[in-house]
Amino acid sequence: MTNKRIVLSSDHADIGLRQAIAAHVETLGWEAVDIGPTTSESTPYPKHGAEAAQRVASGDCALGIIVCGTGQGIMMAANKVKGVRCGVCSDTFSAKMIRGHNDANMLALGARVIGAGLAMEIVEAFLSAEFEGGRHATRVDMITALEA
Repeated sequence: MTNKRIVLSSDHADIGLRQAIAAHVETLGWEAVDIGPTTSESTPYPKHGAEAAQRVASGDCALGIIVCGTGQGIMMAANKVKGVRCGVCSDTFSAKMIRGHNDANMLALGARVIGAGLAMEIVEAFLSAEFEGGRHATRVDMITALEA
């Protein structure tokens, strides 16, 4: 992957976790593009999920990581952006599979579901996996066709 930019965003649920993930991905050789927010004032997750997803869909960033309380709401918002395949993960196996089998380009995490240590392991699993293609490409094409 030549584009080593990864966008990060969250709602107010856990800005600290998002910032720790941003620092961590930089140690793994990625350029973190943290688009906020910067205060813990209540802010709507759909806005932040969509903004991050637009960065991925445009090609500005190769991948994205987004955080809200459960990861579910922000993931749903991101998946409304054409070209985005985002999955919420609470374990490393799922993180590997959404990249390997589903060619996911975004990862959603639930700050109120997992701790920081597990979050970093999930991020590493997501970033280290590669799309396997083959029979999985046909299925990803079917998902993409749903956007038409």
